[in-house]
Amino acid sequence: MAEKMLLHICCAPCSIYSWRYFQQKGFEIKGLFFNPNIQPFKEFAKRKKTLQSLAEAEQRDVIYEDDYPLEEFLSRVMKSSEERCAICYRWRLGKTAALARENGISFFSTTLLLSPYQKHDLLREMGDKVAGKFGLKFVYADLRGGFKESIDTAKNMGLYRQGYCGCIFSEKERYYPS
Repeated sequence: MAEKMLLHICCAPCSIYSWRYFQQKGFEIKGLFFNPNIQPFKEFAKRKKTLQSLAEAEQRDVIYEDDYPLEEFLSRVMKSSEERCAICYRWRLGKTAALARENGISFFSTTLLLSPYQKHDLLREMGDKVAGKFGLKFVYADLRGGFKESIDTAKNMGLYRQGYCGCIFSEKERYYPS
């Protein structure tokens, strides 16, 4: 019997390779869309809708957190904007771990591990800390080698793909001259 994993999903394109990778490793996957960092709301809704379409097409089991806690996100990260990624990772992975434990799932991970733009050392550190708190196992895998494949597959499927992680800070970094 396959071990169950709750996979935090940032967006549909990043989930393509990640989902398949963890399935090939023998996990039975359940997804979670929880991304309070994504702004503006139209972007959040577009990413959610794209994931819903993909999940339906591939018969994936996904939990969708519909709450849009923009004010809470901003409040958390503005306390220490230098630590914003750690705060964001800890929050999203913490929610994933809490739901995993609540559903009797021992393993969790995130599609953020696919992105060459994410801070992998920090993701691993936050994942391990959260896992310890909840008595679960965070599964780290360096999935960056599958990034291009995932993006190409998303393009071929006609899926919406965004150009930034979702938070207002990454959007600023994308356009503001430094």
